[in-house]
Amino acid sequence: MAVQRLVRAGRSLRLRRTLALAGVAGIATAALAVPTPASAHGVAMVPGSRTFLCYKDLVANGSTQMPQNPACAAAVQSAGTTPLYNWFAVLDSNAGGRGQGYVADGKLCSAGDRSPYNFSPYNAARTDWPVTHLTSGSNINLEYSNWAHHPGKFEVYITNNGWSPSKTLAWGDLTHLQTVTNPPQAGGAGSDGGHYYWDLQLPQRSGQHMLFIQWIRSDSQENFFSCSDVVFDGGNGEVTGLTPGAMSADEVRALGAGQENTKADPVKGAHGDHGAQGAHTQAVETLDAGDSNLAAASDDSSAVLPAALAGVGAVIFAGGALVYNQRRNGSGRQQA
Repeated sequence: MAVQRLVRAGRSLRLRRTLALAGVAGIATAALAVPTPASAHGVAMVPGSRTFLCYKDLVANGSTQMPQNPACAAAVQSAGTTPLYNWFAVLDSNAGGRGQGYVADGKLCSAGDRSPYNFSPYNAARTDWPVTHLTSGSNINLEYSNWAHHPGKFEVYITNNGWSPSKTLAWGDLTHLQTVTNPPQAGGAGSDGGHYYWDLQLPQRSGQHMLFIQWIRSDSQENFFSCSDVVFDGGNGEVTGLTPGAMSADEVRALGAGQENTKADPVKGAHGDHGAQGAHTQAVETLDAGDSNLAAASDDSSAVLPAALAGVGAVIFAGGALVYNQRRNGSGRQQA
């Protein structure tokens, strides 16, 4: 009888160890299956966003690691160069299409300060950011980085007449211009030059303004935010504020061309190319320029996590088996 009890005790100990390992493995599986915050993927390149143009200024002055533009230099002095080497990562992993009421006024250009990097200095109310010169009422080709491309839609806004760059950007300053879904792209993802592109009819404006874009992914809750300083003065896309004179969009692209951005986080390796976007059909809804209604929340849907469910199942199984084993051992002891 004593021998039988020892045998049962040994078996019970081995079973408990096995079940404990199964439970730990289940928890680990469930935890690993939960998506982690991303570190990607895009801002406007034409007209250039604050982070993109300041990044171009940085690589043009690589020997000093300090942009020449005063606003860009102040941002680097405040937050360092790491945000600029990840200029495409002005994102919030949990925005889920939310804008006004979720991203605070004064923080639109830093994704509500929820990015993995410190983009808060790029909210600064200054009149000396690099600026793109445009013509009121003209049609432009807008380019938006596809550092790691995803399906989704782009909500395009412009500041209202009377707005001044001497104040930080607020939702009440914006008029919604356009919604673009899954536009075509050119160039490779994971490069400084790859981008989505589409046409934008500019409204009637004069003086300095801000073009604001929110990219809402349809395959996750992640959103991206972009602020481009523009001035309506009869220009044709020239950029000033990077050098003593004006530069064309092609000249801006050429800054640092051929230099691999080795200081950027390995976003493409982590997230990869999330598959083709089909025929790259472009659905554009152009709203009346006077419509100040902001775009509605995204219809994002959450992905199913079968691996997480399997992990939870393993934990439940291990717990149930452990209870059964304890009851079986208790019954055995009573019979003994």
